Amino acid sequence: MSQIPDIEAVASAAVHAGGTELARRYRAGDDAGTYTSYDVKAAADEAAEARMLPVIRQAFPDHPLVAEEAGVFEGSGPYQWIVDPLDGTNNFATGLPLFASAVSVRRDGDPVVGAVRQPVTDETYLVREGDGVRYNGETVTAERSVPLDSGTVAFIRGRNVPRDETLSQQAGAIEQAVGAEVKRVCASWAPTVHSGLFARGRMQGLVQFHPDEEEQAITELLAVEAGGVVRRDGPLFVAASTEADLERLWNCLTVVHG
Repeated sequence: MSQIPDIEAVASAAVHAGGTELARRYRAGDDAGTYTSYDVKAAADEAAEARMLPVIRQAFPDHPLVAEEAGVFEGSGPYQWIVDPLDGTNNFATGLPLFASAVSVRRDGDPVVGAVRQPVTDETYLVREGDGVRYNGETVTAERSVPLDSGTVAFIRGRNVPRDETLSQQAGAIEQAVGAEVKRVCASWAPTVHSGLFARGRMQGLVQFHPDEEEQAITELLAVEAGGVVRRDGPLFVAASTEADLERLWNCLTVVHG
């Protein structure tokens, strides 16, 4: 019997546990953390993860797991858990409610389950391979009637991009190229939040450059299961709601990225 339904239920429980802790700290104005010129590591990251890991480890103690704060837990079997306790740390620290707790699960390296909980706005996404995307219990799709040149596309750069001058310049050129094709480019500091918006047709596309591992798996699964079309080449990943939009975005990016 497949473990997928049980895995999805545990993933949902884990992000709700993490999200409850994040909401409590957010409403209390907790901005404690380590701030650098590139990023912020909030105390809420560790606190949320401490709520999430026991939920997963109790249900599946033998599964390998990668946690953003606690690191790698070795295990056996085809399933691997990836835990992102606070996606959107910069938003959280500055008082913006666009952040989430997220969990993705891979089977033999391929994403099969994902869960995202945005606690302040009371939004939950659950996605399962072959079973679509559910937003607060309702099935959603990336279908959208807004044309690309009137739409919004999220641009997601990995955490290491700003630390590398060459990558940072490439990212700037990519963002500018996308901006020439659409009404608005939204620079994302919370990839799972914007991936959810794409999955329910509120955004026309996603562009990722050197994405972080804990976010890439769930981003791709949400896009594909919502009926989007995707393309990846090395560090570049693009999702759109139609083949025509994907081709248009990809072509504008290859001019600057090669």
